[in-house]
Amino acid sequence: MSVLVVVEHAGGSLRGISLEALAAGRQFGMPLSAALVGEDLDSVARDLAVHRVDRVWRVEHPLLGAYSADGYTAALEALIRRERPVYVLFPHTYQVRDYAPKLAARFNQSLVSDVIRLRLEGDMPVLVRQLFQGKINAEVRFHRAGPHFISLQAGSHRAGQAGPDAAPVEVFVPELSAATIRTRSEAPFRDSARAVDLAAANVVVAVGRGIKGQENMALVESLAEALGAELGASRPVCDNGWLPLERQVGSSGQTVAPKLYVAVGISGAIQHLVGMKGSKTIVAINKDENAPIFEVADYGITGDLFEVVPALTDEIRKAKG
Repeated sequence: MSVLVVVEHAGGSLRGISLEALAAGRQFGMPLSAALVGEDLDSVARDLAVHRVDRVWRVEHPLLGAYSADGYTAALEALIRRERPVYVLFPHTYQVRDYAPKLAARFNQSLVSDVIRLRLEGDMPVLVRQLFQGKINAEVRFHRAGPHFISLQAGSHRAGQAGPDAAPVEVFVPELSAATIRTRSEAPFRDSARAVDLAAANVVVAVGRGIKGQENMALVESLAEALGAELGASRPVCDNGWLPLERQVGSSGQTVAPKLYVAVGISGAIQHLVGMKGSKTIVAINKDENAPIFEVADYGITGDLFEVVPALTDEIRKAKG
């Protein structure tokens, strides 16, 4: 029994969301392999080999140099039939949405997509995914033989650090012909530019409904200014128009992983947590000591934000001189 993670790369570099998928794969406690698909993968495969995997597969063929759903499906199908993993994991990206359902169908299986959390009950995984724009969480269990196909939402797992040892790298050359590739892809999809790119910020101060009203936003704006931070928000703040939607963090907003994330008056609904739990250091300020945000926080302050935030802002300004 083993786990295979299909890793995405671009421009000769591993995509961060793929390293998050590897972190999810380690939860199964099984031998873990990673697969790269494309052409001339030597350099990126060596980078991947130090990320605590047991084996790296270079799935290479001249016809895989440019992405196509047909090519990726045929190549990965051949690898999976050879290696017979029980679970096949993907990062939940535009590319995966294109070919992974087709790949799963080759095995008479469904793709469980956009999973935000997984846990093990005995040796069986329970997958959590959201429905109706995050209003409902659904638990998914498998009741038939694998392979099982799963894609992981960005930010659902924290990417691990590279290890000291490199895993063996093996080349797998699938049998492909030009007739296999029935489509030609255009340039890769790119998100439209945002006026505010929270994902690029090293420090984010995010505010939730605990701020009570737009007239109180100056409190967190001052804290963000003192820290040199971008200002983010939970969904209720943006829904109420207190901040623009482009500053929303969460499953229906931006996914961030800054060095420091300060959550002010945010209770910690799962829709928000999946957008920020990959942050390096999380500080939470909330008067409810049982708020879910404290479960992911590295540091927690239980108190009234209207007292804590001004005092914290003053101390930061004093420390900076």
